Amino acid sequence: MKINYDKKLEELIQSLDYRPRILLHSCCGPCSSYVITYLKDYFDITILYYNPNIEPISEYEKRKSEQIRLIKELNLPNVRILDIDYDNDTYREYIKGHEQDKEGGERCHLCYRLRLEKCAKVAKENNHEYFGTTLTVSPYKNAEVLNKIGEELSSIYNIKWLYSDFKKKDGYKKSIELSHKYNLYRQDYCGCDFSNYHNIEE
Repeated sequence: MKINYDKKLEELIQSLDYRPRILLHSCCGPCSSYVITYLKDYFDITILYYNPNIEPISEYEKRKSEQIRLIKELNLPNVRILDIDYDNDTYREYIKGHEQDKEGGERCHLCYRLRLEKCAKVAKENNHEYFGTTLTVSPYKNAEVLNKIGEELSSIYNIKWLYSDFKKKDGYKKSIELSHKYNLYRQDYCGCDFSNYHNIEE
């Protein structure tokens, strides 16, 4: 039976009687815009900008600067950002042998895991109660795969995973609207060089 991850998130939010600390991996400003506005009333949010897959470095820096600008413009007292070094060599080594995989396939799943594992480790080290990701807001990312990876890492690192499927409730559409509102740069490929050359698999 297919799991409704959006419902799991709703159930968690309804059960909260305090504001937990979450380390939220973000791929970019546009995707995070909706997710931050969704979670801001329920969590103290630290955005983790860890995306070693983004190439070239000029593109990485451009997206990072937009993420930082968005957080400044939102000006929310319970939202901050934690920047991480670029680390592209780690990404390249991690996906070695999968360079020609179809977009949306195993290479992408490895990329999900690399970024989410970093998030889980950093969250545990910094005493966050939850870790999660903005990636599920995209219709091009597999929410089931992302949540299963998060669930596995939750057991390994003994930290709570925030189940989500942020594309539900028109989340992706709202992220586009917020991107226009804040005049955010919206990239035309996921991040790695390979995503420039393959067809996107929804």
